[in-house]
Amino acid sequence: MDLATASSVLRLLADPTRVRLLALLEHEELTVAELAAVLHLAQPRVSTHLAKLKEAELVRDRRAGVSAYYRANNEGDDHQHDLVKSLRESIDDALLREDAARLPGVLAQRAREQGWADTVAGDMERHYSPGRTWETVARALLQLLETGDVLDIASGDGITAELLAPHARSIVCVDSSDRVVDAAAKRLQSFSNVEVRQGDMHALELGERRFDLVLMLHALTYAEYPAKAVAEAARLLRSGGRLLAVTLGKHDHRAVVEPFDHRNLGFSSDELSGFAKSAKLDVLSCTRLSRERKAPHFEVISLLARKS
Repeated sequence: MDLATASSVLRLLADPTRVRLLALLEHEELTVAELAAVLHLAQPRVSTHLAKLKEAELVRDRRAGVSAYYRANNEGDDHQHDLVKSLRESIDDALLREDAARLPGVLAQRAREQGWADTVAGDMERHYSPGRTWETVARALLQLLETGDVLDIASGDGITAELLAPHARSIVCVDSSDRVVDAAAKRLQSFSNVEVRQGDMHALELGERRFDLVLMLHALTYAEYPAKAVAEAARLLRSGGRLLAVTLGKHDHRAVVEPFDHRNLGFSSDELSGFAKSAKLDVLSCTRLSRERKAPHFEVISLLARKS
């Protein structure tokens, strides 16, 4: 970010009202009327400040019927967002705490007037309601699956195996870290059909065992030799068995992933498909699953392939 842009952002946030607006919109999507109620300000004044924040791409809005809902914009210039975040985190002010204390009452009033579902329509997956979480959705849908014998490569502390165990004939979890393997063994000790092992994804020592499903969920970002790891997974599939690999898409954010010990910077769909084809697997699909809203907007891609 150049000096002119930084100066422009700092001038914009020299007004305390705009800082108060950003602090609220970092956590909730709110209308002009709701923001006015929280801040105890006139709606035209709030609208004027929002227009300036939107012009600077610090907030964004969406239409829902006759209403416009505003929220902090997590996309755009990463350096600009870092500057704003740094400023916000350095402020501890009674006025901001009072705003935060008034917010639940305004949200409760919205729910009484409109109904919760109406207020989040079109953006429902970003909002919490009691019992309606991604975990409960996953556990419910997994009841529809029968996975047979499963190999979970780079299985971590066993959360995937815990979800799948009631729906699988057997599961073998393999991870390279002794500490992670110990944590998985403790998590999964109540499941008689689950086995946890320490091992190298590039050279799995499982004898003559073969599997109906091999999972590589974010395993390949830790692979020194990803093509070899996919070939090893393919070797352990039964005829008709499937490989499901999920990994980061190709990116150039080395500094961001360095604390997580990633060995590479993700893969393109063509690269991932190429690994499967080289391992003599039939590619059923290779597609982008998601793009994160928060900078640096990592993409996740998924490969599903079958052994003939």
